[in-house]
Amino acid sequence: MAEAAREAGIARGAPEDAARLAWVDVAKGLCIVLVVMMHSTLGTGLAMEGEGFLHTLVAFAKPFRIPDFFLLSGLFLGRVIDRDWRLFADRRVVHFAYFYGLWVLIQSAFKAGQIVDGAGPTAFLSHLAWALVEPYSTLWFIYLLAVFSVTTKLLRRVPTPLLLAGAALLEILPVHTASGLVDEFCDRYVWFLFGYVFAERIFGFADAVRRHPRAALAGLGLWAVLEGVMVFTPTGLPAMPTPAQVPVLGFLLSGAGALAVVAMGALLCRAGGPVTAALRACGRRSIVIYLGFFLPMALTRTLLVRTGAVDDVGVVSLAVTVVAILVPLGVERLVRHTRLAFLFVRPSAFHIVPERPVPARPALTTA
Repeated sequence: MAEAAREAGIARGAPEDAARLAWVDVAKGLCIVLVVMMHSTLGTGLAMEGEGFLHTLVAFAKPFRIPDFFLLSGLFLGRVIDRDWRLFADRRVVHFAYFYGLWVLIQSAFKAGQIVDGAGPTAFLSHLAWALVEPYSTLWFIYLLAVFSVTTKLLRRVPTPLLLAGAALLEILPVHTASGLVDEFCDRYVWFLFGYVFAERIFGFADAVRRHPRAALAGLGLWAVLEGVMVFTPTGLPAMPTPAQVPVLGFLLSGAGALAVVAMGALLCRAGGPVTAALRACGRRSIVIYLGFFLPMALTRTLLVRTGAVDDVGVVSLAVTVVAILVPLGVERLVRHTRLAFLFVRPSAFHIVPERPVPARPALTTA
């Protein structure tokens, strides 16, 4: 699996090395919870034709939720980017392609009726072929991780300032094409690139946060106030309803939010406790949650909305979020040592480079 070398390194390294990397899992846990919460809350709001308390949190996290996930995913690219293309492709292309292709089939099978709509098997095959060109549904993140990895390796000889400036410009410019892949690439690539280019500085920032928790908490408080003002203050402009949607301001706010999540991850690791442990568990298996949350989310939302057992949008959104996170983790645990393990662990037949045995836990993260 991807990051096998990283896991082996942690197993052999000093305790401070493990602690230095633990915050990454906690930060990824925060991100995956926010991502699932966003999908669950917005879908529930549409189904129930209203908004609840989680809609406020979803709106607050919008500027940094996905940028930080990509930034964290780029942190360890430097460990494999200079390897030969065969090894690189196995770790950073085939890895993601396997899970993307498998779960496109799974999600599509559950939506077959909507996809085919009486048109027959040809329509389903056409749908699958199109999913190779345009990322499908919630799986777009997995698709783009492979695209970003290959792009960065191809461009690694380009001067870093020029590469960063070009990626930042793509994010700031209002790029809207007929291709979701192109639009998301332009909007997200800069954050993955930042994670790769500034990995050591980001780790250094996390170390500084752990050394100076009071100053970090004060900084997070100031950031939270600024984030709230930028996200919820109306501008009166239809194209940019809030300051957070003004191109350059939005870019800066996304970067500040990404660093805020890094700081939160570092502080939570320093504090410890059950919340930190739960978030770290989610972060370590973020790909499990990301791949599997869609189906339990949709089923739980449909059940709660149709039965009318709860009429509060916020409570239903929270329930859907919790189920959508816990069910994939439970399923992964149940199938871990069975023939169904291929749902979350890439089989050896789908490796183009043999995987070295790892003494630590399986690498189930998205980066």
